Amino acid sequence: MAANIVRKVIQTSKGSKNIGPFSQAIQVNDTLYISGQIGAVPETMELVPGGAVAEVDQVLKNIGAILEAAGTSYDKVVKATVLLKDMNDFTAVNEVYGKYFTNRRPARVCYQVAALPKGANVEIEAVAVVGNVIDA
Repeated sequence: MAANIVRKVIQTSKGSKNIGPFSQAIQVNDTLYISGQIGAVPETMELVPGGAVAEVDQVLKNIGAILEAAGTSYDKVVKATVLLKDMNDFTAVNEVYGKYFTNRRPARVCYQVAALPKGANVEIEAVAVVGNVIDA
């Protein structure tokens, strides 16, 4: 007999609101799947001014709010996907990204894409663990 799988929708007003038919995050048992986040200010849903650097900071704040709502943290993010409008922003985005992931750095991939929602320069999706993590 198959074990029960627990699926929980994670939604917080402290993160950017959905701009499509999807959830901010879905938790399945101890794994949290965070939908792509852009650098929109939660209260206005307008992109922060200042280009990719300002946007990635806001993206990671939005992700932090979702992590907090799920009872987890940046240290428990195990995989991230970074989408950039312009790969020339790679180094500057990494500098900001590195300030949020200091102890346990997740696996990651980064792509340049043709366009992002609302004309964003950066979008990040992530997978995290909810619960205790033991490093081997």
